[in-house]
Amino acid sequence: MAELPQIPRSLTDPVPVLAIGILGWIIALVVFTATGDRGGDALATCWSGIAVGAVGFGIFLMQRAASRRGSKTAQRGLD
Repeated sequence: MAELPQIPRSLTDPVPVLAIGILGWIIALVVFTATGDRGGDALATCWSGIAVGAVGFGIFLMQRAASRRGSKTAQRGLD
């Protein structure tokens, strides 16, 4: 049975996806602010997306650092 080739690291790293997601929320916030859309839930949704993305990104980075340190409680496979 042939061995499957390894997926390149650049295709499995979630950092660019997380950063682009947060950047998307920032762009949406700028667009809604520039167009003067002060009503509705658009601005609150954008701020919430930025906040949740930033918290999730921070948690991911902490788990990755713990995994690289060799912490017993860290998730595996993040390094």
